Amino acid sequence: MMSKLKLFIENFFIYGVGGIINKIIPLIMLPIITRLMPNTAYFGISDLSNTIVSFGSSIAILGMYDAMYRFFFDKDDERYKKSICSTTLLITTTISSFVFLMMLEERNTLSQIFFGSKEYAYVICICAGTVFTTATNGIISAPTRMQNKRKVYLITNVISSILAYTVSIPLILGGYYIIALPIASMISGIVMGLIFAILNYEWFSIKLFDRRLLRPLFQFAIPTVPSFLIFWVFNSCDKIMITNFIGIGEAGIYSVSAKMGHASQLIYTAFAGGWQYFVFSTMYEENQIKTNSRIFEYLGLISFVATMLLCAFSYRIFMIIFPKEYRSGYIAAPYLFLAPLLQMLFQVISSQFSVIKKTGPSMLFLSVGAVINLIVNSKLIPAIGIEGAAIATLLGYVVAV
Repeated sequence: MMSKLKLFIENFFIYGVGGIINKIIPLIMLPIITRLMPNTAYFGISDLSNTIVSFGSSIAILGMYDAMYRFFFDKDDERYKKSICSTTLLITTTISSFVFLMMLEERNTLSQIFFGSKEYAYVICICAGTVFTTATNGIISAPTRMQNKRKVYLITNVISSILAYTVSIPLILGGYYIIALPIASMISGIVMGLIFAILNYEWFSIKLFDRRLLRPLFQFAIPTVPSFLIFWVFNSCDKIMITNFIGIGEAGIYSVSAKMGHASQLIYTAFAGGWQYFVFSTMYEENQIKTNSRIFEYLGLISFVATMLLCAFSYRIFMIIFPKEYRSGYIAAPYLFLAPLLQMLFQVISSQFSVIKKTGPSMLFLSVGAVINLIVNSKLIPAIGIEGAAIATLLGYVVAV
């Protein structure tokens, strides 16, 4: 029992530090970025590009990252593990290429849907490149995580964040407000992909592609895709609805509020970084259920105490660090702070379905929460603005959990 808790805590903090660095640098830079951009609409456009990448990469990776992780630990056979890695990479590269080309072909339509105008079609092209690199990088970097190489993970996360802002800040200063952050994200993804390709090349070989693995991989992966898309609805659809209901400037304010609220992502990222390795590497242990139950209780306590503290200080934080045009976002931040923590609790519970290779129930529960989210969004955004979107997101997670 204690050894398993120690393993979880070690992974929580080691992967958490890497993930937190990757999240905290953007959080620290947020007040600077908002001051460098002339108005809230520019930030709204930049953040909506992340929404597009998130949606596209969920489709492009098609659940293969989770499938790869699950099957990797099935056998203690290095050739089998390399076959799993090689097969999933080929699948993901093929699907990512298709998604990339489709985004280029439909750039005008996608620009109209996400930005409310076709004039930003060129941003869709940048996002298409980022989708390809994000999806393939997920597979190429996975052996580092699956081998529990914590220091490598920590260093690469630092490099990724620093590189992104090294590229974006000069572009913003040069007046390229719309493309600065999307371009930086794409370049950072390309560089990190090359780094992980060098580090993990021995795990991938076209010769180790095994068509016999296709069926079990797809059987596990495809049912998880709706869950990823549902998470996207939770985390991103509200921004699109805000843009269409009350304008892209309000979407920019909401995006800042979400990023501040998502300071809880520091906790969630620490959890997610260590959880996936922990849950599958200990899934055959005798006291697995008892251990997971205790983790659920501890994380639940941390979540609600942290949210209470943010409720007390949200207004003061926004007054101190943001320009006045963003300060109305303070009201939504506490709701958006608790939402990722409820997502974390949901993953603790739903991981038991992944252990027995049944991903359908999680999708069903999340679907109910997502429908609630969309319905409440459609009613509350026109009525009370961005606070309504934040309430809808939180309520959806409450229902799912």
